[in-house]
Amino acid sequence: MTRQPVRRALLSVSDKTGLVEFARALHERAIEIVSTGGTARAIAEAGVPVRDVAELTGYPEMMDGRVKTLHPAVHGGLLALRDVPSHAEAMDAHGIWGIDLLVVTLYPFEATVAKGGDFAECVENIDIGGPAMIRAGAKNWQHTAVLVDADGYDAALTSIDAGGFDASERRVLAAQAYARTAAYDAAISNWYAGQVGDETPRRVAVAGTLAQSLRYGENPHQGAAFYTNGDARPGVATATLIQGKSLSYNNINDADAAFELVSEFVPETAVTCAIIKHANPCGVATHGSLVDAYRAAYRTDTTSAFGGIVALNVSLDGETAEEIAKIFTEVVIAPDADADARAVFAAKKNLRLMLTGGLADPVAAGRTVRPVAGGMLVQDRDAGRVDLADLRCVTKRQPSEAELADLIFAWRVAKHVKSNAIVYAKNGATVGIGAGQMSRVDSTRIAARKAGDIAEAEGLPESPARGSVVASDAFFPFADGLLTAAEAGATAVIQPGGSMRDDEVIAAADDAGLAMVVTGMRHFRH
Repeated sequence: MTRQPVRRALLSVSDKTGLVEFARALHERAIEIVSTGGTARAIAEAGVPVRDVAELTGYPEMMDGRVKTLHPAVHGGLLALRDVPSHAEAMDAHGIWGIDLLVVTLYPFEATVAKGGDFAECVENIDIGGPAMIRAGAKNWQHTAVLVDADGYDAALTSIDAGGFDASERRVLAAQAYARTAAYDAAISNWYAGQVGDETPRRVAVAGTLAQSLRYGENPHQGAAFYTNGDARPGVATATLIQGKSLSYNNINDADAAFELVSEFVPETAVTCAIIKHANPCGVATHGSLVDAYRAAYRTDTTSAFGGIVALNVSLDGETAEEIAKIFTEVVIAPDADADARAVFAAKKNLRLMLTGGLADPVAAGRTVRPVAGGMLVQDRDAGRVDLADLRCVTKRQPSEAELADLIFAWRVAKHVKSNAIVYAKNGATVGIGAGQMSRVDSTRIAARKAGDIAEAEGLPESPARGSVVASDAFFPFADGLLTAAEAGATAVIQPGGSMRDDEVIAAADDAGLAMVVTGMRHFRH
């Protein structure tokens, strides 16, 4: 395939990573370098010959850098179809030189927003000339190669040394260029919608940057990849994989669910462990020590925990790592891990250890996106949170202090269980979880059966559901689900309330001697 030599390059970059080295390499290959503002200064200070773009345009950079490349001398050099006679004649008539290579990294708008820049600062970091040049060069892919990321320098030099970029390379670069400007504009439009309080803008854009190509998706016949959106929220996207093989689609999905769950609990008051399987918790517990929290979480469902995901809200220690290592575990995700823990896991080469550096804020604003045929559903992240002061007791019996603590614990777990969700909890640990059932009664029965499994496995005289509390992610439409929980041994209930039959459900709770509080908030999770 015919390659097009590179004789002139225009460099205008916000990200100066590798700039001087790349510019020097271009100069050594006899490529003329044209540049702008700070980019030109950095190159010149390194002793590499560079022409300021003002020499092409005949105009100085002006208006605090807002205007410097918006000129026919630049855009003509990027857009001209050099094999079209009328274009060539226009270039000759106006002294326009073709630009063979364009290198632009845009103003750091996303980073400015992420660090909390004010409105004026964010607006000033909206690049105008950069996207215009990128789009122009990419449109003219037949004659101009466009780089939009500093990590493309080495590959570019390889192509240049081979005689220049061939057509297929330029088309690939053009596609990458348009993806970059699309993502940039998406970030700006979404930020602006938030600034003006437009909760449902007429158009919404979603963009991401490839973080990892995956072997397959949920199933081997599905292709998949993991993209990040620039959100600094601690979790799977920001975590460092310390050891273990590459994460799968299901690993990432489950690790995200697990870490979001444990982030509900403040480490200083609730050392917490969650074990997740297929995005649902097998068991969750809080305790004074991490190893005991893990043991209590594991106790809830020892069968399902095999091959699961373990999430912790504090740094992993060696003793807990040894306990986790006793069974096959796919992923452990935590804010950090000490040297003893890392040494324990080093002997488990297939176990993935992910460290996030912090916890996610459970009440932080955000959006979730879900595709449907012909469109997508966009909603606020479920940042709802209920504390003791928000609870309203609707029964004759008030819950005890111990029951209240367990009710809040169970409620926060239920938020992360697929609907219909029922969670039995006792002494800061789940003892039975019913998830994803079409009937709330079935979820209640399944959760009770899980508790019965504990009793059978441990030879207990009665189910640990006896004396537990129960959380329901949505109201009880009939009294049957509540009565099933009472039969299992629950003594207190937390649920949103709001059913047409609330009076019937409350009366049933009173007849059963239950204490029941309502939250006024539900946590459906589909």
